[in-house]
Amino acid sequence: MGNHVMTETEQPSAPAIELEALCHSYGDTEVLRHIDLRIEHGEIFGFLGHNGAGKTTAVNILTTLIAPTAGTAKVCGFDVAAQRHEVTSRIGYLPADVRMYPHLTARENVEFFAKLSGVKKPSTAVDETFEYLSCSDLADKRVGSFSTGMRQRVGIAQAIVHRPQVLFLDEPTSGLDPVGVRQLRETIIRLNADLGMTVFMNTHLLSEVAKVCTTIGVLDHGELIYKDTIAATTERFPDETSLEDIYVRMERSAS
Repeated sequence: MGNHVMTETEQPSAPAIELEALCHSYGDTEVLRHIDLRIEHGEIFGFLGHNGAGKTTAVNILTTLIAPTAGTAKVCGFDVAAQRHEVTSRIGYLPADVRMYPHLTARENVEFFAKLSGVKKPSTAVDETFEYLSCSDLADKRVGSFSTGMRQRVGIAQAIVHRPQVLFLDEPTSGLDPVGVRQLRETIIRLNADLGMTVFMNTHLLSEVAKVCTTIGVLDHGELIYKDTIAATTERFPDETSLEDIYVRMERSAS
């Protein structure tokens, strides 16, 4: 039901995400340092790092909210700075702090976003999305009274109502109870399997990444110090009893 139609300029062979020598600074503070990263279509990528490592800055660049200081970032073959509209039409984004109009219902919030995204039949798209996410019971309730988990489910509906090719999630498990974390995990796997969405997930919880992601990268003080598949990672560190220990070892090996 997506509203995106492939154009002649689109490159199907281009990776879902490609960063080349990506840098970003806030004044004199360098938060991303010469990052090279390639993520293929269909991957579920877990972007790991301590608080302040630069993960959110990277997502802000990839979602066109800020421009890189140096280097390039492309989504589906389009430059995030020079071809912003081409990028935004192909991505969905769930920020760590989901913002909605509290006086509107969940349906009204998502339908408003669907119209902004150019969805041809927004009302139908919203109904189908709520049904797909098994949260139709929330559709006609005002979001001002929602719990963190309920708000996030509506946030995901808002992020995928236009059926993006790439979905960005910034610390999606933050504030969720165990049931909410499990629901999120199942949703990510379904979106990837059913709709073929590439998922880029920022998190500091490696244990959760292991249950969902196909590939991981570790960011440490603005530098990408590790990138490999989950399978290769667990094979590379067979003597470790937990993935948290692997994460600590990767950070230590880079220091």
